[in-house]
Amino acid sequence: MTYLAADHSSPATTAPAVVTLQRALLWLMGFGGAIVFIEPSPYEIATISAMVVFFAAGLRMRLVFVPLLVLLFLINIGYTICAAYLLELTPIINWILTSWYMAVSAIFVALVVSEDTQARLDLLRRGLIAGALLASLAGIAGYLHLIPGGGELFTLYGRASGTFKDPNVLGAFLVLPALFALQSVVSDRFGRALRSAVVFGIISLAVLLAFSRAAWGLLVATAAFMLFMMVLTSSSHKQRSRIIIMAIAAVVAAALVIVILLQFDFIADMFKQRASFDQKYDEGRFGRFGRHVLGAQMALDLPFGIGPLQFTKFFPEDTHNSYLNAFMSGGWISGICYPALMFTTALLGFRYVFVRVPWQRAYLAVFAAFLGTVGEAFIIDTDHWRHFWLMLGAMWGMFVAAQQYMATPAPAADEATGISP
Repeated sequence: MTYLAADHSSPATTAPAVVTLQRALLWLMGFGGAIVFIEPSPYEIATISAMVVFFAAGLRMRLVFVPLLVLLFLINIGYTICAAYLLELTPIINWILTSWYMAVSAIFVALVVSEDTQARLDLLRRGLIAGALLASLAGIAGYLHLIPGGGELFTLYGRASGTFKDPNVLGAFLVLPALFALQSVVSDRFGRALRSAVVFGIISLAVLLAFSRAAWGLLVATAAFMLFMMVLTSSSHKQRSRIIIMAIAAVVAAALVIVILLQFDFIADMFKQRASFDQKYDEGRFGRFGRHVLGAQMALDLPFGIGPLQFTKFFPEDTHNSYLNAFMSGGWISGICYPALMFTTALLGFRYVFVRVPWQRAYLAVFAAFLGTVGEAFIIDTDHWRHFWLMLGAMWGMFVAAQQYMATPAPAADEATGISP
């Protein structure tokens, strides 16, 4: 991929008050992503406000992001064309507008993260962790009936949902903040590592009580992948040894906590039910995986798909597969461009794993969570997950920032990122 330079704003040329406001809004974007059981979400308010402030300060579209822009445009053009005969229906209009908004938010995040990368990623990270703590505590308190009325507000179907409408989305959202906390546990000094261990424990407990098999698997797989990458990219044997030892200790501690929790019948019963692979909605001709096969056969015969939110008119439930949903909702245009964008981003992600940049640790966490979600999209609908599009944008922003960092002489790169030699 060729990276072309363009004039753009930077913190060095922006008024300090504006920079402070920009960074506050980035923190609010991370935090607001955890509160989505109300509409509009605080995430939308923070994101739109941030767009106004950043673009007013001189943020501009750059040529390097044209591939991302084109793919997102084609995906949503496909959705819009295939929904043309349904636009008198309010849910369809809302779905289309949400899809366009998610695309715009991803491009905005990419533009923002490509500049002042380390500081801006850190603000998003802090906001995500704070939001994850709020959502986790709400979910745990609701599940344990610690708040009057909280059981109805913060749970769904006997599972912790926290500040989300769906326990599955709660679990998926919590994975990236959990990875950030785990990184601190295995690599920071004792005091910070201890605080992060508490945060990681709270978030992990909320993931467990969400009883989402996909979220359980996502957290375990992404944590293992991230830690493995951290070992491979560590600069010293001492650091590698500490990561391995702390990771083993974390696994032992997590196993002990799970064993203790399973002594409570109300947790053990739900755990056994959700941990079982024998789920009725997964089996049979019209089960989850049966629908995938039948839907794929339909997709081959329908260049213009069937339109958004129409799958349940042919099958008992939704697609529960984002790639199949792209074909069904947007025809061959979206069906080809959506996986092309996701898999291209994932492949580019591997290219930059070993690039020594100041934000490498954050990169490994975001990449692990993004890669895991790309895989999870085969069994669940991730199309309108705010945090997923935030990760996509952050990935592209870090690609560009890493390329610029490698092309810049070391003293200038250090000055641009605020890192002293």
